[in-house]
Amino acid sequence: MAEQTEKAFLKQPGVFLSSKKTGKGKRPGKGGNRYWKSIGLGFKTPREAIEETASRYCRSQLEISSKTSTYASISTYIDKKCPFTGNVSIRGRILSGTCHSAKMNRTIIVRRDYLHFVKKYQRYEKRHSNIAAHVSPCFRVKEGDYVTIGQCRPLSKTVRFNVLKVIPAGSASGGKKAFTGL
Repeated sequence: MAEQTEKAFLKQPGVFLSSKKTGKGKRPGKGGNRYWKSIGLGFKTPREAIEETASRYCRSQLEISSKTSTYASISTYIDKKCPFTGNVSIRGRILSGTCHSAKMNRTIIVRRDYLHFVKKYQRYEKRHSNIAAHVSPCFRVKEGDYVTIGQCRPLSKTVRFNVLKVIPAGSASGGKKAFTGL
């Protein structure tokens, strides 16, 4: 079952949970007990969104302690703003940037660095823009990770983008260092 962290019972719309038939109940996707979709545009649906599997942290703990203990809890998530399992379609711009802050609940700040040419001095100046993006629980995003975000309908007052892909930052680099490639 899903991670029930709220007072209201969390469930996906269009998925009937009280089925007495066991044939289709195990299968994810259409007719199964978990709704998911392919968003297209060359982006693959993460395995964490499709299957009812443990999170990455729990899987790494499982590999470490597989000989000593058994792992019984199965982790899924319910997120209506997720582009893979919710009611959100990606349309418009596809942008990339660095995760600047991951302190909010299911929301990150993406920093995009660019150069602006000043005609008077014939020089470039460094500028940046911050974009708030919703991050689905199927991704584990830390500060410094390189993310690809896609535009969607407004999800809140400031959030209009959704995380589609995460490229983890190298452990050797400092992470939040800006303008490293320039």
